[in-house]
Amino acid sequence: MADQYAHSGDDKRPTEIPAIRWEEPPEGPVLVLLDQTRLPAEEVELVCTDASALVEAIRSLAVRGAPLLGIAGAYGVALAAVRGFDVDEAAASLAGARPTAVNLAVGVRRAQSAHEAALAKGGDVRQAAAAALAAARQLHREDAEASGRMAEHGLALLDELLPGGGHRVLTHCNTGSLVSGGEGTAFAVALAAHRTGRLRRLWVDETRPLLQGARLTAYEAARSGMAYTLLTDNAAGSLFAAGEVDAVLIGADRITADGSVANKVGSYPLAVLARYHHVPFIVVAPVTTVDLDTADGASVEVEQRPGHEVTEVTAPQVPVVGVEAGGGIPVAPLGTQAYNPAFDVTPAELVTAIVTEEGVVSPVTAEALAEVCARSRRVVAG
Repeated sequence: MADQYAHSGDDKRPTEIPAIRWEEPPEGPVLVLLDQTRLPAEEVELVCTDASALVEAIRSLAVRGAPLLGIAGAYGVALAAVRGFDVDEAAASLAGARPTAVNLAVGVRRAQSAHEAALAKGGDVRQAAAAALAAARQLHREDAEASGRMAEHGLALLDELLPGGGHRVLTHCNTGSLVSGGEGTAFAVALAAHRTGRLRRLWVDETRPLLQGARLTAYEAARSGMAYTLLTDNAAGSLFAAGEVDAVLIGADRITADGSVANKVGSYPLAVLARYHHVPFIVVAPVTTVDLDTADGASVEVEQRPGHEVTEVTAPQVPVVGVEAGGGIPVAPLGTQAYNPAFDVTPAELVTAIVTEEGVVSPVTAEALAEVCARSRRVVAG
């Protein structure tokens, strides 16, 4: 079924609009998303009535960010189950919507397994659907709680590495409440530093070609009252050379068993710059982002995005009378081929620390990551 758009009320503050929520209107359950392709110019909610609509929202980046994709995937399975669609078919299409972000498949599997377990115990289709929805809601709660714990661990690490406060932090892409059930991953750490008076400046990488830093991180920083400055990605080197960066904080879409970090393209160059300039390079991500089944960075499937994202400049998708939506302004000759990977991979030796809700991994080793994952499983089992 086609998606429906509904404008948010003018009296709402942007920080009060959740990135994702489940609703049950009289016409049937729906998944409501804050459409991130329309930010910061316009706050619009996208209503998904089936898994196929959610798949399109994921591919178009209306909903994005590793933890939130996991939550969305779980809700998508629940949506298919509650509305009577083929759950396995929906799960397969959702899990394959973006291959690099491991959280998406994790969330899908969690809700799908709950659905299967309920049926195996003799439950009917309604009970199985309820089990899938309960699993999605539980994952949503867990991610919100994990966000808070990551912020605590990350702030403690910053204070340990950079005593005295006055932190000047460089971040890449977007890692705040727009990607999480809570206040985010790397951005949540910076926000905690801001609230305690220890953040001097948040440097926001523009994050080309889709400008998630300029459109989304700056949006969140402004509404949180943080001191922030936007820069183009290729200005980061001069910022390091001027001694203006105390730490780099990024998120992750997949962390492999050996500690390699797949994240938004442009992260790896920052890691190289940070190493050369002796600046801590810190990755903040929930344990669900750690994929022990993927051995190393070379084994990560890196999503390739359409070339027009590079060869055209597209403003946020604000409807304009008389202008067809979806077109961009060409900035390269017609027919130009573009290399447009969505992610790059940073090897573990360039990562100072990985901050999870279960604690900090430093130095980053396969053994330490496996222990954090085992600790997390023990907590869940308990």
